[in-house]
Amino acid sequence: MSAAAAAGTWKLGDLEVNRIGYGAMRLTGNGVMGNSDGTPIDRDAAVDLLHSAFEQGVNHIDTASFYFSPLRSANELINRALSRRYRDVVVVTKVGPGRDPSGEWLAMVRPDQLRGQVEENLRQLGRDHLDVVNLRCAGPGTASVTEHFGALAELRQAGLIRHLGLSNIRPEQVVEALPIAPVVCVQNSYGLDWRHADETGLVDLCRAQGIAFVPYFAVSGLRREAAAGQEHDARVRSVARAHDATPAQVRLAWTLHRGPHVLAIPGTRNPAHLAENLAAGSLRLTEEELAVLDGPVGPTTSPGTHG
Repeated sequence: MSAAAAAGTWKLGDLEVNRIGYGAMRLTGNGVMGNSDGTPIDRDAAVDLLHSAFEQGVNHIDTASFYFSPLRSANELINRALSRRYRDVVVVTKVGPGRDPSGEWLAMVRPDQLRGQVEENLRQLGRDHLDVVNLRCAGPGTASVTEHFGALAELRQAGLIRHLGLSNIRPEQVVEALPIAPVVCVQNSYGLDWRHADETGLVDLCRAQGIAFVPYFAVSGLRREAAAGQEHDARVRSVARAHDATPAQVRLAWTLHRGPHVLAIPGTRNPAHLAENLAAGSLRLTEEELAVLDGPVGPTTSPGTHG
C-alpha cells in the first residue's frame, strides 16, 4: 500500500482518490495573499517533488491558475510533472477570483467571465477538460452562488468540466447549488485551531450529502499561508510524543478522523515534509487522544519557525 493510500479513499463523483493529496500553492514561492517564503523553488526540483508525491500514491492535486509568482506557475509545473501520468492524477482547480499578470487581486468575476478562467486553466494544465472545478466565493458576504454555479454547470454540460465543487462557502450555499448540478467537494479553511465548519454544520452537511470536505490550512491553522512554525499547542505536542510523530502529522490525523469524507491537501516544498505529511494517513489516534485534542487549549510556547 502506498503512503497516500493508508487513510483510505473517497470518490469525487466517479473519480476515486486517496484521502491525502497535495496542495500546490506553495510551489510558486507565494501564498494566495502574496506572502512569500523565499526565492521560488527551482523548476526541476518542483517537478521532482511532484513526481515523488505521485510515486508515494498522491493522485489528488489542488491548484488554481492564480497560484503564480513572477517566476513560477503552479499549473504549469503540474502540467510538466504530469506529462506521463495524465490519466493517473485527479487535478482540482478553482475559479471565481483572479489575479492580473502583475499579481494584483481582482474582484469576483462575473458569471460570463468564468469560461475564460476555465479555458486558462485548460491551457496551463495542457488538458482538454478539467477533472474538478471549484467555484471559490469571495467570502462570507457572497449572497448567492446561483448565477456563477449555473455558468459552470453549463460548461460542465459542454464537456469542459467533469465535476463541480465549491470553496470558501457557507452551508446554505451548498444547498443552493445542489439543485443546479452535483457538488462533489467543498473546500473551506478548517483545522484544530479553526472549527467554524463544525459550528455551522458544514462538515456534517457534506457527510450527509456524500460530498468530500477538503480543508485547507489544516496544518498551518490560524497562520494560514505563513511558513510552518514551532508547535505551540501542548495537546498536540503530547499526542505527537506518544506516537513518535510530528505535530503536523497529529494535526492532519485529527482532521482525517473527522470522517471518511474528509480529505487532506497539505502543501510543502520540502521532500522530507512531503513524506511526513503522507505518513500521517497511517497515524491512528485513540478516542482518549481525540478527546484531549478536542478539549481546552493547554500551555503554549512562543511561536518560531523551522526550515
